[in-house]
Amino acid sequence: MTMAENTAADQARRNTGIVLTAMRELFGEKDLTALDRYWAEPYVQHSPRMAGGLDTLRAVVPGLEGFAWEPQRTAAQGDLVFTHSVVHGWAPDPVVIVDIFRLDNGRIVEHWDVVQELVPSGETVSGHPMV
Repeated sequence: MTMAENTAADQARRNTGIVLTAMRELFGEKDLTALDRYWAEPYVQHSPRMAGGLDTLRAVVPGLEGFAWEPQRTAAQGDLVFTHSVVHGWAPDPVVIVDIFRLDNGRIVEHWDVVQELVPSGETVSGHPMV
């Protein structure tokens, strides 16, 4: 492995750890101070149902009832971290979410997501689980 590849792999591991810790502290523990540690403004939000900026997260998180974020797999490339998760409490029924986070200097500064209704594996056309 070259020095550049080693550095990129180290960055990917660090960024993945930051995202997993940030999401656990903010959404799992409802610790709003996590925003000060792991996110930075300007926070660009690409989700169609949320405005940008950290004040949106400050307003939304306390009201989430029964919320559970269960990451099943992660991947990272450059300044991006991808998570594939089962989420409870975001919608009336469980959903599968692919989140994409962009980090800058170890802080989350941008977010995209793709949300799908969770269909049990016995009910999918392929018979395979979604996650």
